[in-house]
Amino acid sequence: MINTLIEAVNIAKNRSKKRNFIQSIELIVTLRGIDVKKPENRIIAKVELPHEIVKRKTRVCVIANGDLALKAKDAQADGVISRQDLEKLKDDRKMVKKIANDYDFFLAAVDLMPMVGKILGPVLGPRGKMPDPVTPSSDISKQIESLKRSVLIKMRAGPQIQCIVGSEDMNAKDVAENIMAVINFIDKRFPLATHMSNIYIKTTMGPIVKVQTSIR
Repeated sequence: MINTLIEAVNIAKNRSKKRNFIQSIELIVTLRGIDVKKPENRIIAKVELPHEIVKRKTRVCVIANGDLALKAKDAQADGVISRQDLEKLKDDRKMVKKIANDYDFFLAAVDLMPMVGKILGPVLGPRGKMPDPVTPSSDISKQIESLKRSVLIKMRAGPQIQCIVGSEDMNAKDVAENIMAVINFIDKRFPLATHMSNIYIKTTMGPIVKVQTSIR
């Protein structure tokens, strides 16, 4: 299937008019036979891609103190929030929402997770952005690197998933491998041999290209 995806990515890139910015490449997967009214059939999850989408500039925030906070800064986390900073957010809903909008993913020291849940949880939870826990022995640099390559996928309103999987300046094979990572994740939740309807690829402002797939 990888060659079919490479071909579809190239078609999408070629059919897209040149813009004065680098367009993203988006994946759209439509499913069938799934009742999204049932909570167990909804998806809010992170999927790690094999290739980072540099153009997307995924932002990771780490909530930690002491050595862990220093390690996060050394690992080039886009933001670090201390316990003291967290306490100041207790009654500042506006700032909590800004933080939720500013960062794509979060990591938090294990001992701060209860406080994070209470202060940030009401905003981060519904967005699928609750932090992954970090222990003092964790390789935080590796965790940040992993999140930089990840995308958040959602399926709530209808049986469809749409997410960014690359940019038009990326190699088509790399984009195709990113697409496969998302498709494999979906397949584990909802076997595509049964639930696949269609797969489409498009650039930000380009036409939709239907992928001719044999998954049924």
